[in-house]
Amino acid sequence: MQDTRSLPREIDWAEQWRRLVVERAVAAGGRGDPGYWDRRAPTFARSTHARSDAFLDVIAPYLSAAKTLIDVGAGSGRHAAPLSERLEWVTAVEPSEGMRAQIPHRDNMTIVASTWQDAAVAPADLLICSHVLYGVEDPVPFIAKMEASARERIFIMLRESPMAHLGALVRDRMFGEEPRLPRFSDLFMLLVQMDIAPDVKFTDYSNPQRYADIEEALADCAAMIGDRWDEKQGRPFVEGLLERDGEGLVFQGGFTLTGIAHWQPRSR
Repeated sequence: MQDTRSLPREIDWAEQWRRLVVERAVAAGGRGDPGYWDRRAPTFARSTHARSDAFLDVIAPYLSAAKTLIDVGAGSGRHAAPLSERLEWVTAVEPSEGMRAQIPHRDNMTIVASTWQDAAVAPADLLICSHVLYGVEDPVPFIAKMEASARERIFIMLRESPMAHLGALVRDRMFGEEPRLPRFSDLFMLLVQMDIAPDVKFTDYSNPQRYADIEEALADCAAMIGDRWDEKQGRPFVEGLLERDGEGLVFQGGFTLTGIAHWQPRSR
């Protein structure tokens, strides 16, 4: 494991992270939309459940039928559901009612309707957190709670490349490019600042988004863009970015580069 004591510390990476989250929130209207994931849940689940992103491959060597796992921000269950088949128990923590409704039932899975910060869950052997931290203004206590809740290994996955989503591209064309979200390289430096030296795996995956029709695509963009959405202005952009795919439509989002950081909790 790398000795992190000699690495430069000129930048406060926790403050850098907070600045990125706040600047992005201000550009987006200054407030989070509590119903955002509820509205996006069906199309999100349809697009992501068939996606191969190598996250499960990184976790696989640490799995066994006697182990337990917490999925922080489980979304539609795209990781929690398949992992439940290889573990004794899975606890899926997910605040969005719409997302929870998409999680397949498993006899060995508990679904906790809560944000991670407010969740009361028993520790587990493994803990995963996939594409969740982007909007967390203060990530240090968020990650510290992960360390307190995992006995053997923690896995965090974040994008390094920009979000390849139809709504994000339409938003940029309508309003200009907005401040970026935190990315994996920010996470890595933040972990180093916290005296955590994680193992790192990079992977990329294709990111198509599939829609039943143009109305569903417009609704997905409206959910992402929020109060600033103007269908008259946005529809031509949406129509120009979609391709016919059988009976439905698809946005070919290209490839997304992601990083996976994983480590043994320091308290163990």
